[in-house]
Amino acid sequence: MNGGRAGPGLRCLVTGATGYIGGRLVPELLAARHQVRCLARSPEKVSGHPWAAEVEVVAGDVTRARSVADALRGMDVAYYLVHALDTGRGFEDTDRTAARIFGEQARAAGVRRIVYLGGLTPADVPERELSPHLRSRAEVGRILLGSGVPTTVLRAAVIIGSGSASFEMLRYLTERLPVMVTPRWVRTRIQPIAVRDVLRFLVGSATMPYDISRAFDIGGPEVLTYRDMMVRYAAVAGLPRRGIISVPVLTPRLSSLWIGLVTPVPPSIARPLTESLRHEVVCRDRDIERYVPAPASGPIGFDEAVRLVLQRVRDAQVTTRWSSASPPGAPSDPLPTDPDWAGGSLYTDRRELVVDASREALWRVVEGIGGENGWYSFPLAWAARGWLDRLVGGVGLRRGRRDAQRLRVGDSLDFWRVEEIEPGHLLRLRAEMRLPGLAWLELYAEQDENGRTRYRQRALFHPHGLLGHAYWWGVSPFHAFVFGGMARNIARAAARAPRTGPAEPRPTP
Repeated sequence: MNGGRAGPGLRCLVTGATGYIGGRLVPELLAARHQVRCLARSPEKVSGHPWAAEVEVVAGDVTRARSVADALRGMDVAYYLVHALDTGRGFEDTDRTAARIFGEQARAAGVRRIVYLGGLTPADVPERELSPHLRSRAEVGRILLGSGVPTTVLRAAVIIGSGSASFEMLRYLTERLPVMVTPRWVRTRIQPIAVRDVLRFLVGSATMPYDISRAFDIGGPEVLTYRDMMVRYAAVAGLPRRGIISVPVLTPRLSSLWIGLVTPVPPSIARPLTESLRHEVVCRDRDIERYVPAPASGPIGFDEAVRLVLQRVRDAQVTTRWSSASPPGAPSDPLPTDPDWAGGSLYTDRRELVVDASREALWRVVEGIGGENGWYSFPLAWAARGWLDRLVGGVGLRRGRRDAQRLRVGDSLDFWRVEEIEPGHLLRLRAEMRLPGLAWLELYAEQDENGRTRYRQRALFHPHGLLGHAYWWGVSPFHAFVFGGMARNIARAAARAPRTGPAEPRPTP
């Protein structure tokens, strides 16, 4: 990777650069003439971002002291944007350990400031009564403040931005349910904040005086209930007025299942979000503006934030999404190299077709797969697999795509993730559905020795235990319909697509 942009600014380390906030913060720091280094567990995920060539990328993990020390060497400011909504049992221990390592190594490296984005906690509520998610974020903030390095802890409630989990939850609930029976937390008072203002505070914190080390509440100019936000979202989006009836019987667990049913946000993420809404989260002060003044126009209000988000969605300019980071428990092993694979069974389904279209037309179809375009094969089977995945706690098909036409490494794509992309040639997807093993899907656009366009497709499965083998042999009779149909329909779509322009939507099988 190339070094950071030259300039008079500070040297900044960004952890979580492939996540929702981190992926947006990096270009803002570069625009402010700072030099940026990114710490990433999977550096290849950074490569697809338009700013990748302007930053230095180092491989590492915040739970490993050596890699953290290497990443922090020579840095002035360190952004700590690593946390988990819920990674199952022990996630609080993991967050605690990582924060301690980061604070200790930042002090040893002579870092002059740590900046952390945490959650806004309610006033006068004992910490033991907070949700595990908020409690862990508060603890991480305290650990960093006690590290001996001047630290800015920014505490935000609901972030309104294109692709944020909080906003996607609000958006889909409002758009899909003209009348809804809701939990009582919809009447909880919240102070939402536009993601643009969050980024402004994050960037501004880098130059805060070194004698300042404390937490700051950050929020937008309005205090609203979740019900208010749904009603006002509908008005800004031009939807009919929504009927909202709140009842006291929906627990956070039931709420998360209900949200998982209606929205793309899976219950594993929805639950900590809804648990955080049980208590009022309103800023207790606006002291941050003494160090990061508001623009002349003031902070962005809720309605304007929604308008900006909807415009970005319409213009297909959603740069990062809540699903940019891999979900808890998702497989991360790279595709086994072959034919040298010696790690056990590796089942393969291969399909290959000559396509009556240019290689470019075929590639447009390949890169446009998933989301609204579908999977070019037996829609009912794919839908059923998505529902089954959600029933067992997986992500299902509803994550869709970040961009309708373009993909980059690390993008979520329904229940897949882009593991590798060679523009015009190869798209490799890694399955993030719940499976008794690891699975990949490869799609190739090629040209043979006779100049003909050829489509090649390969599905691979590495089973875990007897259940994994049973799974493969149980579903293999359906491969002719699913994978065979996919190959045929992709070839047909490419042949029917115009010679220029985007690929056609999925044809009827």
